[in-house]
Order: sequence, then C-alpha cells, then structure tokens
Amino acid sequence: MTEYQNLSESELQAVIESAEKALRNKQSNKRKEVIAQIKELAASIDVVVEIHEPEKRSPARKGAKVAIKYRHPDDQNKTWTGRGVAPRWMQELLSAGHQRSEFEV
Repeated sequence: MTEYQNLSESELQAVIESAEKALRNKQSNKRKEVIAQIKELAASIDVVVEIHEPEKRSPARKGAKVAIKYRHPDDQNKTWTGRGVAPRWMQELLSAGHQRSEFEV
C-alpha cells in the first residue's frame, strides 16, 4: 500500500479509474454467471425462468468542477466558488465591512 504514497495525484486518479472499471467488469461478469446458473437450474426441473433486466439508467450527471472565485486572505485553504450560500468565513468578512471583490482570486 505504501507504493501509492509515491504516485502523483493524476497517477492515483488513473489507478482509481482503472480499479473502478475492473470492478464494474467483474460485477457484470458475475451477474451473467449467476443468471446462467439460475436458467440452468430452472431448465433441469423443466421450469422456464424469465429474468427482466432493469432499465439502464443514464449515469448520474457529474457536475464539472467550478473554478474558485474567492479565497480567504489569511487561510489559503478556505475558498469559495461564488455559488450557493456564502461560507461562514465570507459572511463574517462581509459583515466586518469588507467587499467581496477584495477576496477574488
């Protein structure tokens, strides 16, 4: 496991995506095997089994990453995209008399 510590973020993301794809393939193959076994067992006792596959749903829409618009002046880790409710740190700075434009990236 410690070998992952030496990988860059993009390399780690590639490993994750590859693992997710391999997992989906294994799950799909396992499903096909189980369905085949069910049909084979049913046929052995002269029973016909209909297996209805669920309708394929379109994958959940993944939102694109939104660029950061605002950054806290003292803590660079506190950021905000400008969407949704302003974070507490932004609200506190605005109530202290600052302008939003002061914190634009």
